[in-house]
Formats: sequence, structure tokens, C-alpha cells
Amino acid sequence: QVQLVESGGGSVQAGGSLRLSCVVSGSIFNFMPMGWYRQAPGRQRELVAGIARGGTTNYADSVKGRFTISRDNAKNTVYLQMNSLKPEDTAVYYCNLNPAELRLWGLGTRVTVSS
Repeated sequence: QVQLVESGGGSVQAGGSLRLSCVVSGSIFNFMPMGWYRQAPGRQRELVAGIARGGTTNYADSVKGRFTISRDNAKNTVYLQMNSLKPEDTAVYYCNLNPAELRLWGLGTRVTVSS
């Protein structure tokens, strides 16, 4: 059974940084593209960063140049380094396959950025 567990969220001031981690149990990780998503209050969940099996990355325009997604296939872990955080980055952040699979949504990790 595949499970994804996110961690690393917290409260920071604008301009600060956080590093999110997502550990994936199960055997799918090394073969699948992964993504970090976020859902802000009152808004739909959106993809903010994706990474292919080989490391090719893509980002939402709103986070380009500030966020970096990476993966460690040996540790079954995908990371999201978030720098220069803005209040509009406040959301619950989730990892999932890319494209996402409904059955794999976890609890997420909350990020709050104050001005």
C-alpha cells in the first residue's frame, strides 16, 4: 500500500524559508513523476512544482525562482525548498504523483507566512 507523508511546514515571516519533505512508502516512487501541490483557504488545490523520474522540473509561474523541487530516489523522498516566502504562499502543501491520484492524498503540511 502506497502512503505519502509530508512534513516540514510551519510559520515564518515574509522573506523566510522552509524545506518540505515527502516520504513515499511503496515501490512506485522511483518510477513515477512527483509533484508538490498546495491549497489555500477558499481556493482550489494547485500544482506548484513537479519533478520527473530523471529530474526534469517544472514550476507554477507564481513560485518560479523561489521554490526548488528535488528528489532522492534512494530515500524515496521528494523535497520542496521554499525561499523568499510571501503571505500568498500560505496554504496546506501536499505531495502526490504528477498528475495526482485521488487515493494518494495525505494530510499535508501547513505553511503560514506572515507579513
